[in-house]
Amino acid sequence: MDKNSIIGIILIFGILIVFSIMNQPSEEDIEAAKRRRDSIAQVEAEKKALEQQQAEQQSEETLSETVLPDTINADAELQQKIDEFGVFGKAAIGDQEFYTIENNLLKITLTNKGGRIYSVELKDYQTHDSLPLILFDGDETQFGLSFFAQNRSIQTDQLFFEPSFTQQSLVVSGPEVSTGNEGRLKFNNENPGEEKSAVFRLEVAPDRYMEYVYTLKHNSFMIDFDVNLQGMEQYIAANQSYLNFTWSFDVPRQERPSRFGEDRYTNINYKFFEDDVDELSKNKSDEEDLTTRVKWIGFKQLFFNSTIIAEDAFPNAFVRSDKYEENPEYLANFHADIAFPYQGATSESMDMQIYFGPNHYQTLKQYDLDLERLVYLGYAIVRPVNKYIIIPIFNFLRKYISNFGIIILVLTVLIKTVLFPFTYKSYVSQAKMRALKPEIDDINKKIPKDKAMERQQATMNLYKKAGVNPMGGCLPMLLQFPILIAMFFFYPNSIELRQESFLWAHDLSTYDSILNLPFEIPFYGDHVSLFCLLMTVTTIISTKLNQQATTSQGMPGMKTMMYMMPVMFLFILNNYSSGLSYYYFLANVITIGQTYIIRSTIDESKIRAQLQVNKKKPVKKSKFQKRLEEVAKQKGMQPPKK
Repeated sequence: MDKNSIIGIILIFGILIVFSIMNQPSEEDIEAAKRRRDSIAQVEAEKKALEQQQAEQQSEETLSETVLPDTINADAELQQKIDEFGVFGKAAIGDQEFYTIENNLLKITLTNKGGRIYSVELKDYQTHDSLPLILFDGDETQFGLSFFAQNRSIQTDQLFFEPSFTQQSLVVSGPEVSTGNEGRLKFNNENPGEEKSAVFRLEVAPDRYMEYVYTLKHNSFMIDFDVNLQGMEQYIAANQSYLNFTWSFDVPRQERPSRFGEDRYTNINYKFFEDDVDELSKNKSDEEDLTTRVKWIGFKQLFFNSTIIAEDAFPNAFVRSDKYEENPEYLANFHADIAFPYQGATSESMDMQIYFGPNHYQTLKQYDLDLERLVYLGYAIVRPVNKYIIIPIFNFLRKYISNFGIIILVLTVLIKTVLFPFTYKSYVSQAKMRALKPEIDDINKKIPKDKAMERQQATMNLYKKAGVNPMGGCLPMLLQFPILIAMFFFYPNSIELRQESFLWAHDLSTYDSILNLPFEIPFYGDHVSLFCLLMTVTTIISTKLNQQATTSQGMPGMKTMMYMMPVMFLFILNNYSSGLSYYYFLANVITIGQTYIIRSTIDESKIRAQLQVNKKKPVKKSKFQKRLEEVAKQKGMQPPKK
């Protein structure tokens, strides 16, 4: 670096030092700048404080706009409920919650809204389409008391009860139950299980409440239902003799639609206290005022029922059944208004039971309440046949045979075997009538048609001389007729056959469809039942054999009628239980076989020869005829000359 460069650098450095010294701020300038900085910081701090204050104020305003109105609304709602329900107003506000109590047979869902039964499921059964079987379900179900309190109409369905238990689900356990002992009292007495209660209380003041108590035992279709009132006499109107209990629900379908099945047998049954069982119409909507004491009221379907039973008796009731037409989900609406006695005492209790279960004859009969009448066994004339003959034999066979198709076969063979002597006697009587046919034809030729009385007397004299009873062929058939009709009611109403399959029939309790038609034939349906077809064919064959064995040439119209009957039954039974058609088919086959066996053992030429011998013998007078003649002689009357 040369001399000139060094001098230049020194001069520049000096200039910079002199410039910095000349531009250095004075004490006054420094103090003024400090004051400006402090002022700006203060302004910014005040601005932030103002913004924070505004935010807090806005938050308070928002809170006052939300919380305060909610509080005001809640108070207003409570006051509205108190105005509407009086002391029950607080209980009119709440949230619905569900609880269950169940044993090995039932699962009952309860709700705190109304403290009521919300739905009932039968665990061991399914619907026809393999869904859980629910007897009733839904918010539309009514189950609760209604009464007047403080000049207000109170319905407990609208009020919220407090459960006295903490678990959402109460499970009643017990010993294992063997098949066939479901719901049997004898088994439960010998093998006791648990018992649990679900209590829902509606308290209006300390020690003043209404409560519903549901008690369920292991292996039972019965649930105890008790209504307890404590200290309620101050609120419930003193002029009330009864509290009205309403139970109403829509009846869901459990089986395949059939006008001769579940649609036909869904109705309300009831038993008067110490009296008979009656029912509403099966075929249409109906209602009835039950003005005398009632023991129980049953909401019945084909195979299941829900029945409320009084400890003593209900003073009166009103029942109504509203049938639904062509509804794929529900059959009807059942409604019952039942009077509960009320005396206005400090402490009162109304005890009852509710049966939720199958229409199984033996299960219902064990309660000794005539509940077995819910199983329809036919008219009064045939009901004893089912009650004392068919059902005991059927239950006996169930102990040893598990296949219901085989049970029906064995039952049919037993019945036809027992009735065989009557069948044989009927055939012999018909053979005697055929043997006398030539003589009867001679009488008809000699005596003209306009002398019908004389012709009839001559024919009867011929029968009397030959020793033939013209009614001998009819009486044995009449003895078989009650059993034939009894089966007509037994099989369609037997829950034992429900969802039991045999051969091509998937369910013996309903029709066995082998072909679904794309259209519906009036009175026949939209399907083809094979068992019904087989029954019709064998009935025609049996009728033909019977026509050959009778002498009804004078009544040609009767033959046509006899062949029309099987065709009529084809249309009727196509929609009935396949178990019933299967039984009639078996009975026809056995009858055809018996007819051929009897024919091979009876020699009609010998019968005719014996009748000719009988005609030569003196006619024996019956004891009754002898008495008539003696009475006539005592009165001075002479018997007619022969």
